[in-house]
Amino acid sequence: MAQVLSPGAIPEPDPVPIAPQEWEENLNIRLICPECREDPPNLFEDSQSGDTVCESCGIVLGQRGIDLRAEWRTFANDDQGNDDPSRVGDAPNPLLGGNQLETNIAFGDGSLRSKELHRAQNKSGDNKSNKGLLQAFKQIGAHCDAFSLPAIVADAAKHIYKDADESKLFKGKSQDALIAGCIFIACRRNQFPRTFREIFELTKVPKKEIGRTFKLLEGFLLKRDKNGGRTSMVGGGVIGLNETYVTATTNPSELCSRFCSILGLDQRCTNVAIDLASRMSTVGALAGRSPLSGAAACIYMASYLMGQARTPKQISEAAKVSDSTIRNAYKSLYNELETLILPEWLEKGGKLDNLPKPS
Repeated sequence: MAQVLSPGAIPEPDPVPIAPQEWEENLNIRLICPECREDPPNLFEDSQSGDTVCESCGIVLGQRGIDLRAEWRTFANDDQGNDDPSRVGDAPNPLLGGNQLETNIAFGDGSLRSKELHRAQNKSGDNKSNKGLLQAFKQIGAHCDAFSLPAIVADAAKHIYKDADESKLFKGKSQDALIAGCIFIACRRNQFPRTFREIFELTKVPKKEIGRTFKLLEGFLLKRDKNGGRTSMVGGGVIGLNETYVTATTNPSELCSRFCSILGLDQRCTNVAIDLASRMSTVGALAGRSPLSGAAACIYMASYLMGQARTPKQISEAAKVSDSTIRNAYKSLYNELETLILPEWLEKGGKLDNLPKPS
């Protein structure tokens, strides 16, 4: 039917027909009190008795309900009265010795007799070696967490430390230096290389001491595997040093990815830096130089080549290498420019004109 409009009135749009919708089953389950018929319902779940009660009229709507929440709540035994509700202990740790089945005497009510029993058990316990290992494992875990290293690296470092602790070769050695050396080897073996300087900044152990401990550990692992290495299971899987230990050095390409991430370079530039470091090792450029200086020089060249320039000072802060070392290494790379640069890098947006000429 046509609309009759007064002068100046705007006609209303015709209503849009509602398209028929497919029927959908409503799977929402709502419990409503049959007496009150309140919506939303005023219900209370008593976790102790398992009843569901309507607070408005008091009718019991359900009985013997199963509470799926945690049964206990405790934070490091800080509940009132020191009541620790834990009924079971930790799972056996394959890195510790003994059967790990023991009974500990607690302080109880704090009486003198309880303290004496607790002290006597600690003196007569045969798990003193495990206490030292647990302390070292805790320190290794804290260092690996500070480095944001995965669990496989921490487990490998603990495995190395346990084997070293059982040998007589490291008796009297500094525990901090031994831990630093174990973390260094575990990082290298699991493709998460860290430099001596980074390990020093983390553990505060001098680089010379880390180097000496690393040499001792490397010789110990090689001799152990030669005589028949041992394997160990951690967390349901074999950790990183079950295969035969092989002496290896850090490759500059293994360091480029982490340094590029610190410098904020995109993946395209990062891939060019990694490929450049790999080609540098193949060609023989920067032979004999530190992997740090080689990686820093490759990042310097790749950043300018791909239009994301980073100064030597910026790269030196990320790689912990002096800017003069980066410039000298870049000069050697620039002399091999025709051999190192691939045409596909230029197709991805790289420009040789962007490269600075070495001074």
